[in-house]
Amino acid sequence: MKLRRTNKPKFKKIITERKLKHKVSELGKKLSKDYAKKNPVLVGILKGSFIFLADLIRKLDIPHEIDFISVASYGSETVATGVVKLLKDLSINIEGRDVIIVEDIVDTGLTLNYIRKNLLTRGPKSLEILTLLDKKKRRKVNVPLKYVGFSIPGDFVVGYGLDYNQQHRNLPFIARMS
Repeated sequence: MKLRRTNKPKFKKIITERKLKHKVSELGKKLSKDYAKKNPVLVGILKGSFIFLADLIRKLDIPHEIDFISVASYGSETVATGVVKLLKDLSINIEGRDVIIVEDIVDTGLTLNYIRKNLLTRGPKSLEILTLLDKKKRRKVNVPLKYVGFSIPGDFVVGYGLDYNQQHRNLPFIARMS
């Protein structure tokens, strides 16, 4: 009896591992300069931002803290549903603190808008947004992005923490699936 191999997805790289490393280093230097003599809280949005955030904090030369918040808006779909559900809240009190939301990708802006409004109610001293990837053409809600790694087209992408149906986060590059 012959076993059938499942079809493996094919990937078209749009951002190489080398470009990612360079951009993360550049963003780390910018944050270190902008937050010199401060102790910001970097809030990673789970699950997609964990690899990016881990690499980013290795490039910081300032005191900082990290925390995570987890929301669901995609499920197993490739487009945002528009419904945001809080799955895990912060464990750090951010009142009076400089806060940087670290996001993997901004698509429609609906999820990030929800998170931003939620965190603003907690009285941070400042609240800025850093995203690795920005899909401007798909934006439904304008969110103020202070730091952007790459602007990309509206394609669904995976890799470097981003997934499709909880798979492909481990790719060391950003790719379109085909």
